[in-house]
Amino acid sequence: MPKQVLSLGRNWYAVHTYSGYEDAVLRNLKTRIKTLNMENKIFNVIVPKIKKIKVVGNKRKVIEEKLYPGYVFVDMVVDDESWYVVRNTQRVTGFVGAGSTPLAIPKEQVDVIKNLMETKDPSYKVDLAIGDTVKILEGPFKDYEGKVENIDYNKGKVKILINLFGRETPLELDFLQVKKL
Repeated sequence: MPKQVLSLGRNWYAVHTYSGYEDAVLRNLKTRIKTLNMENKIFNVIVPKIKKIKVVGNKRKVIEEKLYPGYVFVDMVVDDESWYVVRNTQRVTGFVGAGSTPLAIPKEQVDVIKNLMETKDPSYKVDLAIGDTVKILEGPFKDYEGKVENIDYNKGKVKILINLFGRETPLELDFLQVKKL
């Protein structure tokens, strides 16, 4: 336990966790808050995530991707007791800050994170970059190879240039119709 942590008022704080255990820390911390009657000092716990569309095995899949892997955000009033409850939650390695004094996250930054989390339409996540060579998997130009010229994540489309009759010809295809070579 720290030596008399000053009460820092109600703020959001970043808590470092073992990577991959953010959701477990969230569940454990919420359970500890209830069982130790800390609802008046620890108000909210979140793992910031955004929804993305990833193309896996020629299928679109909506995934939730952590914005800050290895971190959980806690809305709380820091005093000795609340600090101890959070700090001693299983798989928590510590608060972000100097020594035993947590560093508050500015409200503006938390608002930006919350807005990102509330975005309804997921974006596409593909392993393509402009200039990559791709192979067309279906359609009239199946098995042709081309270079990526443009990527439209909102529509899930990629514009590629293929060599057709000795000229570079642009094609707009769905992410599912191409494979990176």
